[in-house]
Amino acid sequence: MYDIEDYKYDLPEELIAQEPAGEREESRLLLVDREKDRFSDHRFFDLPDLLRAGDLLVVNNTRVVPARLFGRKATGGRVELLVLDHPQGGRPPASRRCLVKASKGAKVGDRIDLDGNVSGTVEAVETDGVVRVRFSDRHGLDALMGERGAMPLPPYIKRRPGDPRAGLDRERYQTVYAGNPGAVAAPTAGLHFSEGLLERLSEAGVSVAGLTLHVGHGTFRPVRSRDIREHALGNEAFWIEPETADRVNRARADGRRVIAVGTTVVRTLETASDEGGRVAPGQGETGLMITPGHRFRSVDGLITNFHLPASSLLFLVSAFAGYERIREAYRRAVRERYRFFSYGDAMLIL
Repeated sequence: MYDIEDYKYDLPEELIAQEPAGEREESRLLLVDREKDRFSDHRFFDLPDLLRAGDLLVVNNTRVVPARLFGRKATGGRVELLVLDHPQGGRPPASRRCLVKASKGAKVGDRIDLDGNVSGTVEAVETDGVVRVRFSDRHGLDALMGERGAMPLPPYIKRRPGDPRAGLDRERYQTVYAGNPGAVAAPTAGLHFSEGLLERLSEAGVSVAGLTLHVGHGTFRPVRSRDIREHALGNEAFWIEPETADRVNRARADGRRVIAVGTTVVRTLETASDEGGRVAPGQGETGLMITPGHRFRSVDGLITNFHLPASSLLFLVSAFAGYERIREAYRRAVRERYRFFSYGDAMLIL
């Protein structure tokens, strides 16, 4: 269960969702019942009927920054820039880490001209394709992202500059409860919730609490080690408000279920919990890598999308539900033509 080859599976390309469902809650939902060891097919709008009164959903309220920008080098070559650093409060820094796509790469001293009279100069080349860019107008950069930036979609969702679906992406590659900007990728399990569905869940006695983990670009980093336990995730900033920690702890003390909406919530709660599953409030960073054998302390259920083969997210889900059970769930999802990845369908694991 620790060999990367064990987490590869065949997926027809047409099952990789290029657009979201017509309405958020209309996506399909595969229920994985661990106690009864069975699967059943539903729609996401069935969620209030699949949960029970007293359940606590914990969501990640990070907000994706539309940080994908286009420009040109001084030599005229086209450049795509993804700004990775989004500090909140205070004076924005002039120098930020970025991912750069250019025909000849990027080197120290390269100048990049963006729309809106904002330019940058590469001042350092780091690892994993990351460069550090010093910008001419630090305030103008944030304004440019807000006005003209594209959402940083994962590479398997194909978009060209000027794609008419950009407006749809700005709305739908963002949860309806997103509040704290700083993520470079969406916590995609939450994309299926609408305001109406949240109201119906409340009416059914299911409550919702929020925490923040800013998803970093490491979520797209391929696993290169044969033994999955040797893969390193980049650290991601999180914070848990005292009220959220208290609600999680009270739910567990009362014997009510805590259901994580997404793998980011699982990693945050597991990082912040002690051996008894008690969650501490506060800020921190996590690079927690969860693989089979992990003892879950703070989470009783999980809502998650279908993940890429050989990815750290698939390792976590396999650890939570059981390796063989997840293999069977994915075989069923392919057979039943579920839609995969960020804009795809979801699983509810109870």
